[in-house]
Amino acid sequence: MVKDPVCGMEIERKDERGSVHNAASDAAGRRSLGGMKDETELKDSSFILHPSSFGNGAFSATTGVRDGHATAQRVALPITGLERRGAPALEQALRELVGVKNATVNAKASRAFIEYEPARVRVEEFVDAIRGAGFSVDHASLRLRVEGLYCSACVNTIESAVKQTTGVLDANLNAATQELQVGYVPALTNLDAIKRAVAAAGPYKTTEATARTEQGLDKEQQASDDEYKTLMRKWWFAAAVGAPTMILSYPYLFPILRDWLPRGGDALRLVWMAMGAASLAVLVYSGGQFFTGMWEGLKRRAANMHTLIAIGTGIAWLYSTIALLFPQIFPSEEFTDVYYDVTVVVTGLVVLGLAMEVKAKGRTSEAIKKLIGLQPKTARVVRDGKELDLPVEEVLVGDTVFVRPGEKIPVDGSIVEGASAVDESMVTGESMPVEKKVGDEVIGATMNKTGAFKFKATKVGKDTALANIVRMVQDAQGSKVPIQRIVDVVSGYFTPAVMILAILGFITWYDFGPQPPLAYALIVAVTTLIIACPCALGMATPMSLTTGIGLGALNGILIRGGESLQTAQKLNAIVLDKTGTITKGKPELTDVVENSDFTMQLADYRYTSQPEVENHKAEILRLAASVERSSEHPLAAAIVEGAKSRGMVLGEATEFNAIPGHGVMAKVDGRQVLLGNAKMMARENIALGDLDIAARHLADEGKTPMFVAVDGEIAGIVAVADTVKEDSKEAIAALKQMGIEVVMITGDNERTAHAIARQVGVDRVLAQVLPQDKAHNVQKLQLEGKNVGMVGDGVNDAPALAQADVGFAIGTGTDVAIEASDITLIKGSLKGVVTAIQINRATMRNVYQNLFGAFIYNGLGLPIALGVLYPFVGLLLSPLLAALAMSFSSVTVISNANRLKRWKGI
Repeated sequence: MVKDPVCGMEIERKDERGSVHNAASDAAGRRSLGGMKDETELKDSSFILHPSSFGNGAFSATTGVRDGHATAQRVALPITGLERRGAPALEQALRELVGVKNATVNAKASRAFIEYEPARVRVEEFVDAIRGAGFSVDHASLRLRVEGLYCSACVNTIESAVKQTTGVLDANLNAATQELQVGYVPALTNLDAIKRAVAAAGPYKTTEATARTEQGLDKEQQASDDEYKTLMRKWWFAAAVGAPTMILSYPYLFPILRDWLPRGGDALRLVWMAMGAASLAVLVYSGGQFFTGMWEGLKRRAANMHTLIAIGTGIAWLYSTIALLFPQIFPSEEFTDVYYDVTVVVTGLVVLGLAMEVKAKGRTSEAIKKLIGLQPKTARVVRDGKELDLPVEEVLVGDTVFVRPGEKIPVDGSIVEGASAVDESMVTGESMPVEKKVGDEVIGATMNKTGAFKFKATKVGKDTALANIVRMVQDAQGSKVPIQRIVDVVSGYFTPAVMILAILGFITWYDFGPQPPLAYALIVAVTTLIIACPCALGMATPMSLTTGIGLGALNGILIRGGESLQTAQKLNAIVLDKTGTITKGKPELTDVVENSDFTMQLADYRYTSQPEVENHKAEILRLAASVERSSEHPLAAAIVEGAKSRGMVLGEATEFNAIPGHGVMAKVDGRQVLLGNAKMMARENIALGDLDIAARHLADEGKTPMFVAVDGEIAGIVAVADTVKEDSKEAIAALKQMGIEVVMITGDNERTAHAIARQVGVDRVLAQVLPQDKAHNVQKLQLEGKNVGMVGDGVNDAPALAQADVGFAIGTGTDVAIEASDITLIKGSLKGVVTAIQINRATMRNVYQNLFGAFIYNGLGLPIALGVLYPFVGLLLSPLLAALAMSFSSVTVISNANRLKRWKGI
């Protein structure tokens, strides 16, 4: 126990444990929950108020009110983004809430202390008020694996129970991965309270989700394999009993058995008694989980898939047993047929369907497994002058790591010695190796191809690019598309509705059906219960979502969550930032133009073997680059780099002088060299001649021309430009072919902007847009009725990325832009935007296909099970066929989702 230094209240440090992840680098968590932090980060800043602070009594897991007490309570909420100027406004906002007796905000401690009446106001309302004031509450995230899920109704039940727990801000349960993601305020709740909420919702068991490591995934896979084997054993037992049961249930259909087991004979009754005992064993062993689940649901006044299967098979068994033991209570012999075959075969087929479902669901983590499997197990680290092979987990930030050709790069870092070509396709999806030299960044898990080099480790462990990718994919797979929330609600009402239909069907057939009416009514009721299982409905969306997000990750595209995925497939306008998105974002030397009337003595004999014009161009560039060596301007660096890349040996510049707004001058090899704009030349009274026209043509192409004068005479022009990325034109053409309007936005002048637009095929240009106005321009496009995507890479793009319906961040850009976006493109190519939209569209098509199949299956299956075809064609669906159809409906949905793994771009 310690005392809070701010309020003096007795508190204890939070020590709950859970499988957590660092949401400080998790933009999806921050965007959906508002500033989530790793639980470990909160240990020193978040506190649980001790019950002794309020008197005796324990808190309720769902209401936050102590048992037997409804008096005022006090809570301390840690707040991010709090400044002194905002404290009074936040205090006022909290005090205005009904049920709040007092609120004090301590800006220095970044905490809000609230005294409130639990009966009149909930803590969640405080969180909403804090968000409304422009701040956010520090909170953590944990992942739990939930066992005992068998239908979509379970998902809705568990999520609702957890969300009602005080301090829980959000809860998402993925039926495909069976993982529950919870965002919560550690000061208000803990892991135990969340587990209790899940346990109170039904027969569900929660365990800490395994860490996303190779060993953790292997453990998870082993658990899935064990579950599959258990279900298959139950299936084989049911099948072994079911085969003779089906034959012996209808002995009069077989010539030999017809004579041995005549209807009404004692021999047949004895056989059926044995079948009853055997089918009961099937119900207990193979179908026991259905009855357990039904009982747990009934205790909580809830119905689920367990209820439907248990009632259907249980009624068939009870009816058969009563008809067998007490045939005299039935009006005729036709009523005394047994349906043990329905009990056994239906149970077996449902269990088989579950086994196949578990097998298919076990493949949902394949994308994450592939990503994790990329990281090498060891690293060659240089310590104390010696090379040591260490486990990759032991590499420290600052270590020097040596990589040979053909080896994988173990962690992220920056090259300090050597050069090579690195294959980054496993992380970025880019097929061509990337040339790396001293100073360049390298990504862990990528493959070194040609040369050997040493690099300094900058990110290790959970901070590496690969670890962040795995975490983001995992979180996105745990999210939901908006349409899934509707499905969850429908599923919650589906099971009770089916039970009502089964009862109505039984009554209708009993009153109006053919003889024997009880037998027909029973078949209709059992068939209706069995065929209408909502399993396919519950699996339709999460399976597609999980597969699609994994597919994106393997193609270098990180999709934040289901909402952005569903929105992205509707985009009809894309706004592209010019610098760093369409262009490389780095100026390069593009042209050298010579004044044909200018002649000079060449300084280097190397040029004498070239045509005279080329000799003069090379000398002009050499002199210009020699002067610019002393300048720090980005355009100067482009000229120097261009000259060096052509193998030129630069001279020493003396008497260097920079003239702001004009250019530079210096002496090189005894010559007076001037480099600058037209104002510079006018200042020195140097006539431009025909070069003035050439400069205008270069400017019209989006280039920056700089005049070069030597010894008082105009010599030529060197031009620099931010060049277009190699595949920008191709990507923009593909976007337009997909029916998406492409808009370029830039702060450049109209002439430069339109020059770049012409090169890449963009028809609509927004030029001279200030950074703070980019979001406003995106909003104007939205007001035109367009669904707008924004692609950018800089800090000034972040507001526009957040304003857009979907923000695409170029992964080579800034962290701020990446955090503000919905989709991150790990590689810097615009083709990633095309691929991302294609994957989103393919995923949502798959979702709609699954939902259509699930709804059509139930929409057609229920009427047929109720017997609507019987008056027309004399067809009444057998419970056995209903069980078969129900089992394979889920398998069909899962198989369709797995088709996404074979997706190829257009």
